[in-house]
Amino acid sequence: MRTPQSHTARENPPTQSTPEHLRMPVQAKLAAAWTSVMFLYAYVDIIAFFKPGVIDDILAGKVFVFDVSQTLLTTFLALMAIPIFMVVLSMTLPARANRITNLIVASVQVPYAAFNVVGESWTYFYGLGVVLEVILLALILRSAWTWPRRTASPATMATSLDNEPHRTPQQA
Repeated sequence: MRTPQSHTARENPPTQSTPEHLRMPVQAKLAAAWTSVMFLYAYVDIIAFFKPGVIDDILAGKVFVFDVSQTLLTTFLALMAIPIFMVVLSMTLPARANRITNLIVASVQVPYAAFNVVGESWTYFYGLGVVLEVILLALILRSAWTWPRRTASPATMATSLDNEPHRTPQQA
């Protein structure tokens, strides 16, 4: 007579391993998504140098319709710094501030991403870049929006406050 255990062991022999699915912390998901946004954003700009005339325009002091200036380059740096800082903030901010920051910044980045395709003649190239960026931003918004919540009862909160070690001003 076979037991349920021997039947299971026969179906899944010990030599066959199944990949383990570990739950990824929300902060790591957000940081990975912002890293992807950052790379995508940078690589679209880098690959765009291959468009005929782009480098000639840059050498002539023009980017798109703007004169190359310290103000323009500072603006570009500030815009690129947003996803860069979001990688760090996603890993370091407390959960509540992290969730709110990611929701706000990703929401603002969506129309900014869409703006990059306006007026471009290379709509397939820039369109794909925008679509990919919006997908990543949607992933960020979804991850931040569905951030797991832990609710504590008033009794639990009071107990945890009562268990806080008493500190003297010298220890603080």
